[in-house]
Amino acid sequence: MTSKKVQFGVMLHGPGGHMNAWRSADVPSDASTNFEHYLSVTKRAEDAGFSFVFVADGLYINEKSIPHFLSRFEPLTILAALAPMTSRIGLVGTISTSYSEPFTIARQLASIDKISGGRAGWNVVTSPLEGSADNFSKDKHPDHSLRYDIAEEHIEVVQGLWDSWEDDAFVRDAENNRYFDKEKMHELNYKGEFFQVKGPLNIDRSEQGQPIIFQAGASKKGSAFAAKHADAVFTNGGTLEQAKEAYKDMKQKAVEAGRGADEIKVFPVLSPIIGKSREEVRERYEEIKNLVTVEEALAYLGRYFDHHDFTQYDLDAPFPELGDVGKNSFQSTTDEIKRRAKEENLTLRETALQETTRETPFMGTYEEVAETIITWIDEGAADGFVLTPHVLGELYNDFLDEVIPHLVEKGYYDTSYASDTLRGELGLKFKENRYAQKTRV
Repeated sequence: MTSKKVQFGVMLHGPGGHMNAWRSADVPSDASTNFEHYLSVTKRAEDAGFSFVFVADGLYINEKSIPHFLSRFEPLTILAALAPMTSRIGLVGTISTSYSEPFTIARQLASIDKISGGRAGWNVVTSPLEGSADNFSKDKHPDHSLRYDIAEEHIEVVQGLWDSWEDDAFVRDAENNRYFDKEKMHELNYKGEFFQVKGPLNIDRSEQGQPIIFQAGASKKGSAFAAKHADAVFTNGGTLEQAKEAYKDMKQKAVEAGRGADEIKVFPVLSPIIGKSREEVRERYEEIKNLVTVEEALAYLGRYFDHHDFTQYDLDAPFPELGDVGKNSFQSTTDEIKRRAKEENLTLRETALQETTRETPFMGTYEEVAETIITWIDEGAADGFVLTPHVLGELYNDFLDEVIPHLVEKGYYDTSYASDTLRGELGLKFKENRYAQKTRV
């Protein structure tokens, strides 16, 4: 079977990636809690040969939150519901290491991995929003560096628990009344600064060994964490040159962490605005941009800076000096916003509106966007993309119906699946059990 040369995932963001996507006539206004909508998007992606669907998440809301974040499905619940309704596509969900117990997460993800036949993935996040602490009986949101220290232990425990049982531990020999081989059951007995977990986990491994680890941290500590642990990383993309640099940097860090460069896949975010002509593309862009008011754009921008109130500043003055505001939230994102505003001499109004509907290299006719994707693959800027349409309606369908066939025709995409498991589909090796490896040595 032919392997794909470019792979796609799609972000299941309810109505879409735009903060006011719910207002579009293109999608159900209740899309964030509309199971039929999620199922339709997922089935279309699977029919097109997409590698995975991805559900993002957050643990804190207030009246200034993105509207469709105020009521949305919990990732593992919706993925568990989608698992028996699909057969080949990967199922990836966001879970916080700062506000979850490793044993519970290990068991939940392993269950989805078993139900789906080895198609589960975990987007590991440390939770940027400070208000999250108030929902989990915590006095204080851990600072950025500490959150990654916690994450380091958390993932070590989860992956350790996933190896509790060697792959042939459950013999289930009814004739001899022997359900399992006790020599192939392993306690973890982890004792760290943040977690103490005995094990073993009460579920065995799946067809892919362990769920895939995704990560999106772009800060210095976040990217180091990803280089050490992630099978795939999400990046913000930006320009071709920025994407090439991010790609090269992540691959190099993986090598420095003792891994092969091909052991980690890089997926920039892809939010295309496409059409039959340049005129239609511009019309669609203006339509999406006009879904939001300036006041809403300021609230959207403020979310990245721990819901900072931007209404106190002059809209048409240069982007304000904020000091350390936002440093303990979306650190890499806020650093990038401040950098871009300064370098491009943007006003606060321009910065806010740009964040809600940013123009990207992936604006153009169907053929132009397909050719841009090919360029990014050829020039070492991506292994694939996580498709995040502004609105999960006509733009999404057009991408599948018009852009994908062009990539197939050019020999850069294959709508068939390379493997029954997500790990195999991404071209990654089966995750060997650590105890079985020791036995062979």
